[in-house]
Amino acid sequence: MADGVKVTVLRNGPLRIEGVVEVADHEGGTYGLKGRTKLSLCRCGHSANKPFCDGSHAREGFDSECRAFDLPDPKV
Repeated sequence: MADGVKVTVLRNGPLRIEGVVEVADHEGGTYGLKGRTKLSLCRCGHSANKPFCDGSHAREGFDSECRAFDLPDPKV
């Protein structure tokens, strides 16, 4: 991991975030992460603890396997 933040898209699971981050809601309020430098964000939509993962993806049979690829050049 380079300095900063690493986001890993887990197979059939959440987005795993590693590094010092701030998570904010749509109004700019920040979640109290209590110093955590590793957390998981829900991708399946079933977590009772959104935006954080609570493991519901396993119970719900969430199926998603993403492979890395290069994005096109940004539009200027």
